[in-house]
Amino acid sequence: MAQTSRPAGAVHGAPAPLPTPPAAASRGALALILTGAFVAVLDTFIVLVAAPAIQADLHASDADVQLILAGYQLTYAIALITGARLGDRFGRKRLFQWGMALFTASSVGCALAPGAGVLIAVRLVQGLSAAAMFPQVFAMLQVLVPAERRSRAFGALGAVIGIAGAVGQLLGGVLVSADLFGSSWRPVFWVNVPVGLVALALTARYVPETRAPQARRLDLPGAGVLTLALALLVVPLVEGRAAGWPRWTWFSLAASVLAFVAFALVERRVGASGGAPLVRLRLFRERPFAVGMGLVLLAYAGINSFFLVFSLTLQDGLGQDALGAGLFYLPFAVVFLATSLLAGRLARFGRRVLQVGALITFLGFGSTVVTAATAGPELTAWRLVPTLALVGAGNGLLVTPLLSAVLAGVRPEETGMASGLLSTGQQVGGAVGVAVLGVLFYGALGPAAHQDTAAYGHAMMGALTANAALAGLVSLLLPFLPDPAHHRNGAPTRRRPAIGRRAPERYRQIE
Repeated sequence: MAQTSRPAGAVHGAPAPLPTPPAAASRGALALILTGAFVAVLDTFIVLVAAPAIQADLHASDADVQLILAGYQLTYAIALITGARLGDRFGRKRLFQWGMALFTASSVGCALAPGAGVLIAVRLVQGLSAAAMFPQVFAMLQVLVPAERRSRAFGALGAVIGIAGAVGQLLGGVLVSADLFGSSWRPVFWVNVPVGLVALALTARYVPETRAPQARRLDLPGAGVLTLALALLVVPLVEGRAAGWPRWTWFSLAASVLAFVAFALVERRVGASGGAPLVRLRLFRERPFAVGMGLVLLAYAGINSFFLVFSLTLQDGLGQDALGAGLFYLPFAVVFLATSLLAGRLARFGRRVLQVGALITFLGFGSTVVTAATAGPELTAWRLVPTLALVGAGNGLLVTPLLSAVLAGVRPEETGMASGLLSTGQQVGGAVGVAVLGVLFYGALGPAAHQDTAAYGHAMMGALTANAALAGLVSLLLPFLPDPAHHRNGAPTRRRPAIGRRAPERYRQIE
């Protein structure tokens, strides 16, 4: 066999630059990448619906159920940035595959768990696997998709993320109600297995490899301090409301501030010594990224808290079972899908699409408050369907182009880092929103009994008024975000394998 000559300028012992693939990135490869985002988000919501069945079957305590639900979110949020940087160094496709393989294996472990303790432990592992997988989705879309198609690709990503939340609650209700083979809640984890196995096989065949230029050894001191800081922040946010906000939660939140300051000092020292910091702090001095991250925090605080308040109102206040409540999310999912895909096609209008999305979201929350106020004790789930669809339409136009805008001006060598920060911002924003609006909701609800329609409607009004305020704040801050329509990404367009053909190993891309 003839030996391939080493390209000029290649350094002995280092990976040589390889030719770019001969065709455009396939839609099939894009779909495979988006599968990782779908299952990671789905698993957050599908287990919410199954929680009562899990508690009854495993004789779990309330604290156990809280850890089953929160454990996944905790390790997921804490490890996202580290997962992104590992992808930069070892290859994003490789980390995506490792994450998907571990996610699939841990799903099997969850489905077979004999008791609450085992289920909690495996859910922690499942969160880590999602953290390895999810940030690679953002990074691979940024480097594999040509600039002229990138807005539509991120539109598809936004649609997948939003639909996964709605479908998770619907699918969870269907699977638990079906009680397949007397297995109760276990199919909510088994459903991940065939998806994961198929995605693994096809990703190996059709998705090219990428990594950051000159990626160096992982910044272990920075990773350790950041993990501690995020743990001190996220644990009380996730556990605080259910625990009644004991003193340790406030100490933890205060300590997280000091830990983040320590992290900044560590990263500055690593950079000054010529090392590769886990997070380059200069990224936050760039206006598009800094403003965009703030908007992501606010947007996801509104989205996640809305899901919490609306689900509690449907099930506890209006008497819907898990399946019935899931069905009421279908209008949200359908409209979110349509407007997310539309947002990708409207990218040429730039920030105006975001402004329209924020305004529609504000009107959706506001109209829900008005509906609850006028209906009073006569409030029904059907009366909330039009307002739910309005919220879905606004979120589709807002969240989808926002994700793309945040990453639009990031340098190629910082794509993985920025993807990890963006993913962490989504999780932290959601946790803060659920914590704060959960306090407002339960505070207004007081000691009301289940199916006390008037009390739940009143509590929902208070919480969603805060949601409307968040949407209004997003609208006010959007003018400070540089218009993505005016940004020109300087990265060259690359040609990639067409769908249906295997990407040769020699065409592996090193970004």
